[in-house]
Amino acid sequence: MSSVDVSRSVTVPELRAAKARGAKLAVVTAYDYTSAKLCDAAGVDAILVGDSLGMVVQGHPTSLPVTLDEMIYHTKCVVRGVKRALVVADMPFLTYQVSPRQAVKNAGRLLKEAGAHAVKLEGGVRMRATVKACIDAGIPVMGHVGLTPQAVHQLGGFKVQRDGVALLADAIAVEEAGAFSVVVESVPAAIGAEITAAVKIPTIGIGAGVNCDGQVLVFHDMMGLFPDFKPKFAKRYVDLGSAVKQAVETYCKEVREGAFPAVEHSFR
Repeated sequence: MSSVDVSRSVTVPELRAAKARGAKLAVVTAYDYTSAKLCDAAGVDAILVGDSLGMVVQGHPTSLPVTLDEMIYHTKCVVRGVKRALVVADMPFLTYQVSPRQAVKNAGRLLKEAGAHAVKLEGGVRMRATVKACIDAGIPVMGHVGLTPQAVHQLGGFKVQRDGVALLADAIAVEEAGAFSVVVESVPAAIGAEITAAVKIPTIGIGAGVNCDGQVLVFHDMMGLFPDFKPKFAKRYVDLGSAVKQAVETYCKEVREGAFPAVEHSFR
């Protein structure tokens, strides 16, 4: 089935309704103007500004150090590059866990200051009241269940989550709280399929099998630009990392040999 209409901007209600039409959703995680502009032009349905930028862009071992101000900055960059895709901004660690009131205030900043169309926060049953508070304030929320990276220390690492009963309860709680979709990360494919069949909102899988209503991958993983770690679920569509390295090596060689800049690169 085709995805959402590529001729106009994607809205929250349209993305939510995609499941009923049998439309598969293509989502990419991106962190800057250039990559967002390329993804938008390619026709992705939504761009997630992920707090995974803490690892991919900043070089941290986890996403925990990322601040709200940093998320606002990167979301602003992405929004400038987008004409039609829905932009969803991650809420970083400890910007929503303290209380629903805190969550509403900080989520509001991502919409008001950064220009995001929606926010994403991690957790299921335990975040039901928080999701509902944001929805009641007019802030669209994308849920996130399964492997929740902000709980990496509690989970003992970035591990596949296999408790089907708990995972299903989390997804249902997110839906009942009013979320318009839910990311399902690093769960067995059978559990991903079970969750997808049980909820009426779109499931966006990342390591959750082909039966989810959509998929999300990190731009840098897709393009082979992040060599530090390659998750099992990340398909590398092109190896730009090697091409970039080779190009820079050629540049260094030409500079050192005096071959660059040539006449055509110089002013008269």
